Amino acid sequence: MTTGKFQQAIALFDKANSQDPNSEVFEGVSYPKELLYAQRMTEVLAKFAPDASEAVQLAARCQHICRWESPRDSYEMNRTGYLLWRQDLKKFHAQKASEILTEVGYDQDTIEKVAFLLLKKQLKRNEETQLLEDVVCLVFLQYYFEPFAKKYEEEKLIDIVQKTWRKMSESGHAAALKLSYSDSSLALIQKALAS
Repeated sequence: MTTGKFQQAIALFDKANSQDPNSEVFEGVSYPKELLYAQRMTEVLAKFAPDASEAVQLAARCQHICRWESPRDSYEMNRTGYLLWRQDLKKFHAQKASEILTEVGYDQDTIEKVAFLLLKKQLKRNEETQLLEDVVCLVFLQYYFEPFAKKYEEEKLIDIVQKTWRKMSESGHAAALKLSYSDSSLALIQKALAS
């Protein structure tokens, strides 16, 4: 996709995510955290589904747009607070993305499609929502699972792997099993899948 509007939208998503005050170091270079996440989403989508529609490509790039503006600790630190935060985040990302897509001149149909995907509507029933969710899970497993695994007990990690797995399609599972993991992470994933 190299339409002018598409390139403009990606540039504006990236500009917004460049404002992230949180940084992450990857291969010796420091990046704004959500900008790096967005680039990883695009990269994994391109590998996993090179023929993805323009709407999916846009949604992948703005999946976490300006996430730091709605911090987890602004909600109650319990399960209810967490679920409410996740629901509100989806709406927040969809709203931010819609504003940018409107600004660059996308038609209402595309804007609604991207918002639909970001809201994760009809997961397991809608092919494109499922595709986006598979990419989210693959990015998590490829880039964020290892650091995550250092912070939590095995029981919690097994639960996280099982929940991640349940969100994915068969082709998502196949791609996840081809990723390279440390020996300890691989053992943990296999244990989670066996139980």
